[in-house]
Amino acid sequence: MHAENRLAISLAAPSRKYPHGAMSEDGFYKVAVNDTLLWYQLCDQMIFNHGQPRCLNCQDCGGPLQCGMECGALVANNIGGYYVCTTIGQASNVDISLIEKENPKKGVILKMFASGAKENCSLSVTIICDANNVEVSNSFIFSGTCNYATELRHPSGCARIISSQGKGLGWFGTLMIIIFCLLGGYLLVGTIYRYYLLGVHGGEAIPNLEFWLSIPQRASNMFGLLVQKLRGFLGNHRGSYSPVAEDRGFYSSASY
Repeated sequence: MHAENRLAISLAAPSRKYPHGAMSEDGFYKVAVNDTLLWYQLCDQMIFNHGQPRCLNCQDCGGPLQCGMECGALVANNIGGYYVCTTIGQASNVDISLIEKENPKKGVILKMFASGAKENCSLSVTIICDANNVEVSNSFIFSGTCNYATELRHPSGCARIISSQGKGLGWFGTLMIIIFCLLGGYLLVGTIYRYYLLGVHGGEAIPNLEFWLSIPQRASNMFGLLVQKLRGFLGNHRGSYSPVAEDRGFYSSASY
């Protein structure tokens, strides 16, 4: 919410250029730093048609046959020559917040959580608004015992205005909509009743057809009457003032 506008950010909303929104079209994003590999997907579980993780301890994210396909974020660390996986985010456990409350158009932070038997993990993805480019960060930050953070620049991180305060229909517009809806309902129900129950067909099935046809003529007559009254008012207004005749005799008879 902004001071004047109501803003919305939809990371998964499709667009012409990005049909999957901010979600990866490959089914996952991947970040590799030294001997650590990080995979994640936004707003959904990951899908691997290629490059599927091969690591131990993947029971919380699909098991050895479908490793990576039942969680939102997975990290693999090289321990003693073997990659050991840890689920750090579930697609069903997500929190989204603004990067800056004072500047909601800057983007959002999507944070995923995962609760394991030994420790609780998380992945925070800062999605920065970039209207022109998509850029996946090639690094991440590790903190605490099992908390990761990375960045993504994407047009879907840009907020869009869905309404502005003080620019709605107002009470008059709402009243007119209600009146037109009631009028339309009356005509529809009346026409159906006359057509099916009374057997009236054609234009005569419309209730009070003569009245509706006479509306243009009535409006024209009312407009003409209004114009006549306006002309009469202006004529009377002008007639209340009489020109002052120049009394030349008064000046000629004056003595000095």
